[in-house]
Amino acid sequence: MPLLSLIVPVYRVEDYLAQCLDSIFNQSFAERSPDELEVIAVDDASDDGSAKILAWYAERHDNLKVVTLERNGGLGAARNTGIDHATGRYVWCVDSDDWLPDGTLDAVAERIAATDPDLLVTGYARVYPDQPAEHHPVTDAGGNLPETFTFAQRPRLLDVLWIACNKVIRRDFLARHGLRFGPGWYEDVAFVLPVMLAAERISVLDRYCYAYRQRPAGAITFTVSDRHFEVFDQWTRVFDFLDADPARYETLRPLLFQRMIWHCFQVLGHHSRVPRSMRRAYFARLTEQYARHLPAGGAPVPPGNDGVKQRMAAAGAYRLFELSMAAWQLRGRMSGHTGQPGTRRQAVAAGGTG
Repeated sequence: MPLLSLIVPVYRVEDYLAQCLDSIFNQSFAERSPDELEVIAVDDASDDGSAKILAWYAERHDNLKVVTLERNGGLGAARNTGIDHATGRYVWCVDSDDWLPDGTLDAVAERIAATDPDLLVTGYARVYPDQPAEHHPVTDAGGNLPETFTFAQRPRLLDVLWIACNKVIRRDFLARHGLRFGPGWYEDVAFVLPVMLAAERISVLDRYCYAYRQRPAGAITFTVSDRHFEVFDQWTRVFDFLDADPARYETLRPLLFQRMIWHCFQVLGHHSRVPRSMRRAYFARLTEQYARHLPAGGAPVPPGNDGVKQRMAAAGAYRLFELSMAAWQLRGRMSGHTGQPGTRRQAVAAGGTG
């Protein structure tokens, strides 16, 4: 049984795929311990030159397995297929337009050996084509973290971006809890949060272990579509998970509720997501989501503008929200910023899941 199974979904990435695979196979860990690593590339019916690239690498690397799907099923389905074919103790989803920095696999293997976690969360960086990389250390989750902990012990882990790609997960843990990716956009929300909640041993590796390429063309976060309504379905799956064991997660429910409302507002506040003609319908759905998942004992209202928006959601005050958005944006332009109030880190955290 290899230590690591890297799941690489492939769809229309011929310009990036070789860099991704090179970043894996050129690591000293891969060259020194090939039996400890398997790479499962899932060709999600890609209609570009990706299949030829995969075939070239498969001829040269015995630990690369290529699984070809007959029809495109989306990122979540491709990842599930890869996990189903995995044999490693741990699985790690690596998107095929991203890459792993040098030394990453050695560092991950060492941290796993030292802590034996259900879930290992690593640092990562957003890499832009025209500006410096933006590093995101895991110490932002609270600092002075113990060797292993649970989400309930360190709930600030919720502040770490909810992408699957900086999460290395014990495979039998996933199977035991039946955790899989669901369909639709923002699928990482309904996978990563239950993983963090269920894990009894979480460890962190505060090292730059994942290069998360930012390319607006084709990214859902820069796509105007009614599919952004799917964020509500993903959060409902999270609360369905909580409802399966309400006593265990009772104290965490208000925190997750608050973050759900914040995230849904971040989607609405982005200028390149919800079509203008559908903003009122999205807000109505947000209000419905508020009422549906409000904890029995209520939820604390955060300070500042986030609290104002939470009250607007509770009241269904769409017109007031739009007027407030216009005022916030005007204030932002006058101060040299745009979009919703809040830090850049907050805006980033809402945008990478999908």
